[in-house]
Amino acid sequence: MKNKNYIISKSHKELLIPYKPCRAKTNVMFLKTHKTASSTVLNIMFRFAERYNLTVALPADQLVHLGYPKTFVAQFVEEFEAIGQNYNIMCNHLRFNPSEVKKVMAANTFYFSILRNPIRLLESSYVYYKDNVPAFRISKDVNEFLASPMKYYHLSDYKKNMYARNIMWFDFGYDNNAEDNKKYIQAVLKEIEQNFHLILISDYFDESMILLKHTLCWDLDDVIYFKLNSRSQDTVQTLTPESEERIKAWCSLDWKLYLHFNQSFWRRIEETIGLKELEKEVNHLRTRQKELMETCLSEQEAVGKDDIKNKAFLPFQSGHANILGYNLKQDVDNMTMRTCQKMVMPELQYTSYLYTVQHPHKKRKILPLP
Repeated sequence: MKNKNYIISKSHKELLIPYKPCRAKTNVMFLKTHKTASSTVLNIMFRFAERYNLTVALPADQLVHLGYPKTFVAQFVEEFEAIGQNYNIMCNHLRFNPSEVKKVMAANTFYFSILRNPIRLLESSYVYYKDNVPAFRISKDVNEFLASPMKYYHLSDYKKNMYARNIMWFDFGYDNNAEDNKKYIQAVLKEIEQNFHLILISDYFDESMILLKHTLCWDLDDVIYFKLNSRSQDTVQTLTPESEERIKAWCSLDWKLYLHFNQSFWRRIEETIGLKELEKEVNHLRTRQKELMETCLSEQEAVGKDDIKNKAFLPFQSGHANILGYNLKQDVDNMTMRTCQKMVMPELQYTSYLYTVQHPHKKRKILPLP
């Protein structure tokens, strides 16, 4: 995969020093959290799987997620009984359950996930899940909800309300309504550190991709992306300063989770890459991304749902959000077109496509799309 056999080291005289080459990791589990740019990461994972002919642990039968919001069990994976522990990639939504995930993934699997600042995340969840979450449905806007969340949030609806409070905590498999207890939080953070090799931060997405590239020993083109499942700016609600502070208290478990791993993220970068090299590589990534946008996209940017010409590439729409997509140039060769199509393919369509490729004898997935 990579040939990094030697590096030049200058001391008293120039010496050729053997350097242990790294091998690209191909057994990878990504815990796909909600509203954290995780659909973009999933697209990166799917393209990597196709490039190296890897087997993806896909949702069984007509499922589009791996049983979410139920706690994950191995039977949620298509053909788990036949394939056993021979999957390479796992990245669809699931509620983390390490003992069951380990039944599916090899012993040497690399585990990673991604977090987002809970202030931005809650506003995004509010708009996206407005129609589906009882706690969001009745309030006028996000600020009204945050002024007195317990007026709208009922514990009896916890299975539908997880998006309204500590959603990241829930995705990692923990109780999102647990008491904010220092000892408990420390125990959970320690457990997450034991279960995951790396936690990325979506607020620094490009920096996260460079750290991921280094940690997995992947190439730059393996982590190039077009932003997927983002929404138009006109659907973003402005949080008041009071609301921002209230989120830190209302989602205090997520807030502490985020603060802890944001710190370890930057520490990891300084220990492994260094800020100077990071800046250089982020610029390379953005240059390459720009090149691909010029090659692939007719508008050079994402467009609103009504402006997507090929409805096969229309992302799933939810709540009051206008989920953006892309229009592709048509005057490109077949190989380039395939690359471009995969880069803009929304999550549900890509999951369905891979399912058909991996399990051709199975009934195609019927997607909840117009």
